[in-house]
Amino acid sequence: MPSSKKYDAVIVGGGHNGLVCACYLAGTGLKVRVLERRAVVGGAAVTEEFLPGFRNSTASYTVSLLHPQIIRDLNLHEHGLIILERPVSNFLPLPDGRYLKIGPTPAATQREVTRFSPRDAAALPRYYAMLERVADVLRGLALETPPNVGGGLRDALAALVAGSRMRRLDMAARRDVLDLFTKSAGQMLDAWFESDALKAAFGFDAIVGNFASPYTPGSGYVLLHHAFGEVNGRKGVWGHAVGGMGAITQAMAAEARARGVEITTCAEVARVAINDGVARAAVLADGTEIEARCVVSNLNPRLLFLKLIDTRELDADFVARIRNFKCGSATLRINVALAELPDFSAQPGRDVQVHHQSGIILAPSLAYMERAYFDARTYGWSRAPVMEMLIPSTVDATLAPPGKHVASLFCQHFSYDLPDGKSWDDVKEQAADLVIDAVNRYAPNFKASVLGRMVLSPLDLEREFGLVGGDIFHGALTLDQLYSARPVLGYAAYRGPLARLYMCGSGTHPGGGVSGMPGHNAAREILRDFRRGKCD
Repeated sequence: MPSSKKYDAVIVGGGHNGLVCACYLAGTGLKVRVLERRAVVGGAAVTEEFLPGFRNSTASYTVSLLHPQIIRDLNLHEHGLIILERPVSNFLPLPDGRYLKIGPTPAATQREVTRFSPRDAAALPRYYAMLERVADVLRGLALETPPNVGGGLRDALAALVAGSRMRRLDMAARRDVLDLFTKSAGQMLDAWFESDALKAAFGFDAIVGNFASPYTPGSGYVLLHHAFGEVNGRKGVWGHAVGGMGAITQAMAAEARARGVEITTCAEVARVAINDGVARAAVLADGTEIEARCVVSNLNPRLLFLKLIDTRELDADFVARIRNFKCGSATLRINVALAELPDFSAQPGRDVQVHHQSGIILAPSLAYMERAYFDARTYGWSRAPVMEMLIPSTVDATLAPPGKHVASLFCQHFSYDLPDGKSWDDVKEQAADLVIDAVNRYAPNFKASVLGRMVLSPLDLEREFGLVGGDIFHGALTLDQLYSARPVLGYAAYRGPLARLYMCGSGTHPGGGVSGMPGHNAAREILRDFRRGKCD
């Protein structure tokens, strides 16, 4: 049954990119409606209570990639968003009782690294400069629409513009770009440094949300993807959103409503109605049709094209390639309520110290990470898990009762597909126990301090947030799924293969993370089509 109102755009999925896209569309006067299956908007970037008195970012847990232009354009600070830079970027405790801190400045990191390798300390400025040069290339492309291979004149011009960025680089910088986009992070870091601890601290970013060994070719790009963000004008750093990641999406929702966007929660979309090859409406599970001049999907491309659209409406080759669109970041997410702070053997103390406010990496070497990956391929998860812990209550007292804390554990190499027909519903608590025990080896009071926990397996992430295969990026960030090939070659410009159907989620360029950039870029292309009468 059609609804009584017709919209200019209906957006399927109220995650952060859907909200960003809605804001930009509505800002030009378009009538926009956002449909969100869950009871709260924000997708995976939400803050929820998981134990009485304890609130935390449920899935996404830290911020850096959120683009400063989007923060300004959407007035997010005016809606209460506060992002605090980590006083130290990362803290890496080691099994032998030593530790390494990264940040807050290159000079401070050099002093830390000197304890492990004076040679590595001397190499750090050149490494940072190299990474920054290449990250600037990525920053320059992030808010641009990739050219469609085989497209028209505008796509050819876009390809020339992208190519000109490379031509402006000297030959050494071009080689660095090639290395980071094609080589493994391990190969690259081994060439730069000798210290296992330093390589682990940098190499962790290469496997975050990436079900691969740090020695898998292409993992260098994933490292780069995590390095091109900024916090409060400082490039390459990470921060805490006060109030959790939900503070970001609630600020976005406030701006969307201020611009006249209609947001509907508990509104599950069952299918996209197609008539004569044109997307006409989003159809809810109760049969209600929300008609619009265009339909915009914030979903994983596999979910959109294989679940919400009758595949008979699509080209057979396109369908086959969407079925093979790689999804599965092999991540396990745990939220923990704590009676006290972890007392690390490498940095003793249960009062708040700067390392408690950093990203705490528990993975002492690249070899350790590689073993964890092969464990997951063989057994389903790593017997010695790789993880990052954040304790946001150390900077935001509203998240936990006085004297108590909440911690986020983001654990890598927990495969969506388990061997021998096992289900994550049966084994996730066992896997979580393994993680808690692993933390306890670094902070012996940790296990006893746990008051409660929420465990999200890869299957839970798929069911709860629509992350197909549990993939936090809506598709692997591999070379065959980047830029003009994301999600499929020929459909990289945020337009689907059906008229008036658009994509604005992380399955499009520039990929995953709480950045808002896919939503921003998609809105620009949708508005261009509206101006040209293509949505009439």
